[in-house]
Amino acid sequence: MRFDLHVHSCFSKDSNSDPASILEYAKINGLDGVAICDHDTREGGLVCSRLAKETNSDIIVIPGIEVTSSKGHILVLDPKGDIESGMTPEETIERARELGAVVIIPHPFKITSHGIGYVEGLDADAVEVLNSRCVTGFANNKARKVTGELGFPQVGGSDSHEAKMVGCSYTEIDAKDRTLESVLEAIRSGKVRPGGKRTPVSYVLKQVVVGRIKKAKKALGKA
Repeated sequence: MRFDLHVHSCFSKDSNSDPASILEYAKINGLDGVAICDHDTREGGLVCSRLAKETNSDIIVIPGIEVTSSKGHILVLDPKGDIESGMTPEETIERARELGAVVIIPHPFKITSHGIGYVEGLDADAVEVLNSRCVTGFANNKARKVTGELGFPQVGGSDSHEAKMVGCSYTEIDAKDRTLESVLEAIRSGKVRPGGKRTPVSYVLKQVVVGRIKKAKKALGKA
C-alpha cells in the first residue's frame, strides 16, 4: 500500500489544509492512507480519522504528531495520548513508546525545518529519507546515506502543507491487510520503502507565506 506518512492539516500553524481536502486529494493522488502529523498536536489527526469513518472513506488515517523536541522534530504515529514539546529527542521517543506509538525521524539533516541533525543511537522505527519539501537534494541524500550505513528502514513523506501536494512523496508499505494495526506493524517491521518526488518550489514558498499570515493573525487576535 502507498501511504504519505507526513501530512499537515489546518491544525498546524503553517497550513490551511482542511481534513476533507486532505482525504479528497489522498484519493485523487493514488494513496491508500495518510498520517496527519501536525505540530505538537494530534487534534488534526483525530478529526481527520473521524471524518474518514463518518464519510466511509477508504483512506486509512493514522493520527500522529510532529513533536518539537529540544533538538528538532520527531514524527509520532498513533500515540494513545499527548506528548509535550521541549524534551530531548531521547525523552520524546521514550514517551512515545510509553504511548504505544511508532517513531519516525523526519528530514533529520534539513536544519531549516528543525531537523535534529543525527539519527545514530535513536530508538526510531524508521527515518524519512525523501521529504518533498527539501528544495535541494542535499538533506535527503545525506539521510539516505547515513541511514543506509546504520541499517534504519527508510520512508518518504510529502510534509504537505497544502492538500494538493499530499502524496508527492510517499512510503510503500507491505502490510498484511488494510487495517491501521497491520500498517503500523509493517512499519515497525521495516517493511517499507520511499518513493515520489520533490514539491515544486512555488508550493514551498506559498506555505511560508501562509505560515506568516496565520502567525500575524494570531498576534493581532491577542493584541
